[in-house]
Amino acid sequence: MGKKDAARDIWTRFEHESLSDKSLLEATSDKPIRIIPGVRLMKIGGQSIMDRGRKALFPILNEIVANHESNKIMICSGGGTRARHAYEIAIDLELPPGFLAALGGSIALQNARILQMLLAKHGGIHISTEQFEMLPLFFKLGCIPIMVGMPPFTYWEEVPQKGSIPDNRTDTGVFLTAEFLGTESVLYIKDEDGLYTNDPKKDPKAEFIPEITVSELRERDLDDLVVERVVLDYLQRSKNVKYLEIINGLKPGNITSALAGKHTGTRIYKG
Repeated sequence: MGKKDAARDIWTRFEHESLSDKSLLEATSDKPIRIIPGVRLMKIGGQSIMDRGRKALFPILNEIVANHESNKIMICSGGGTRARHAYEIAIDLELPPGFLAALGGSIALQNARILQMLLAKHGGIHISTEQFEMLPLFFKLGCIPIMVGMPPFTYWEEVPQKGSIPDNRTDTGVFLTAEFLGTESVLYIKDEDGLYTNDPKKDPKAEFIPEITVSELRERDLDDLVVERVVLDYLQRSKNVKYLEIINGLKPGNITSALAGKHTGTRIYKG
């Protein structure tokens, strides 16, 4: 007898199916387990907070420190003005979106390292993607894990829906991290109270939107959004994250309020 085909000895319900088959995909849509559901995941904006320096950032970090003993807080960093400058140069040189994604990630990493140094004496620890599996240990030790917000797609970034700027930037990376960990919400710390009908920095008549669903937001078709548009697509398909909340981190007490579960800024709900 010839050698037995080892592959045929491994039973799988997918053995005779294409992994692109619609009915098969629907059959695998069971809700996954929540890895660390109690984590309070937040993003500190790059341009909105980090680029403002000490005056804006220090009160936010002090408020995070005051709350971290009663919450498992994890921070992700944005890129900010330096990332935008790098994008502009790369686009002028006609470089592909994957290269822009790599550039944006390296600048967000700089901000993550800055946050880690500022929070080091309070347990702030920078983690790379390779250390992600050590999160339970870091929380057990009372640390504040800090990670770059940019998702690690880099050169394999998806083709953007429009233009050359990557769709998946730091807002997206934070959301995908939250979805994997099993958290129910994501907190985006910005310099605005939340979502408006237009950019309030440019339009003083812009109206504040305290809460809205993804479907309702799409119907409005706003010219500008306070979060990356692709995040709305991911929220619509999420299995764990129920809503995003955008708050003004420049207003004292807002972070504490949001961590306590109080409706503080704008909530964008799945639906």
